Amino acid sequence: MGKYLLKRVILAAVTIWAVATITFVLMNMVPGGPFLSEKAISPAATAALEAKYGLDKPFGERYLTYLKDALHGDFGLSLKQRGRTVSGIIAAKFPVSAKVGGIAVLVSLLLGIPLGVIAAYKRGTTIDSVFSVVATLGIAVPSFVVCTVLMYFLGVKLGILPTLGLTSWKNYIMPVFALSAYPTSYIMRLMRSSMLDVLGQDYMRTAKAKGLSQKVSLFKHALRNAILPVITYLGPMVAYTLMGSFIVEKIFTIPGLGGEFIKAINGRDYTMIMGTTIFLGTFMVFMLLIVDIVYTIVDPRIKLK
Repeated sequence: MGKYLLKRVILAAVTIWAVATITFVLMNMVPGGPFLSEKAISPAATAALEAKYGLDKPFGERYLTYLKDALHGDFGLSLKQRGRTVSGIIAAKFPVSAKVGGIAVLVSLLLGIPLGVIAAYKRGTTIDSVFSVVATLGIAVPSFVVCTVLMYFLGVKLGILPTLGLTSWKNYIMPVFALSAYPTSYIMRLMRSSMLDVLGQDYMRTAKAKGLSQKVSLFKHALRNAILPVITYLGPMVAYTLMGSFIVEKIFTIPGLGGEFIKAINGRDYTMIMGTTIFLGTFMVFMLLIVDIVYTIVDPRIKLK
């Protein structure tokens, strides 16, 4: 176990380094510069700004300096939000996205897993057909369509839910629903197909022959094995959801990290783009490591080597 974790930590460090390197190189290959959008800026002023942010130094020197600072959690100053550090912006905006995303993840698990189990248990019935249609719609319909429909009917026509910001608990309902629609549907489909496979195994027929109730055999034996594919999906889903959906945050005017990332791209804020990308990559690698550890807890037959 210890050797495996050490190996994964080393691979995680290499992956994060690769993400940082690729992002840094791509940002420096983009034509133009971050100050081209400034109005009536002179060449002298442009040179002064580049010197201030270290953009006038050779590529290799900037790359090594950036990696050294990033190891200490310093992603530099934002090129557009003057006087603010990228680390400070991430620290201020990530909790907002994580709160909405965390609720969405919880809703997805609480709905997707039991609905998938019920669909598998009721295979071929009307309930299974209805759940399959709902899951297909949840996967196929884009999030911006879900946001627009919710905002139009619940926010504009009926006026029962607020459409902007996060000032009360009601403000969370539509963003959470929009964020959880796809993962809930996907988890439902995963759980249904995995449960159907498990229900056909020999040990399930043996449990039934021994006289175990369907409730015990379903939730004690079948669920533990069928949930493994969901755990695999849970790692990247949690990472992306907690980081915030760019579209959902934009539509509902949520002051989260997703909106900051969009602003950084539109404004060519290179340091903000690189810092957010590295933060997401690190969070993703961490979640995948957690998933591997959870595997051994859910199914002791899996050994980490």
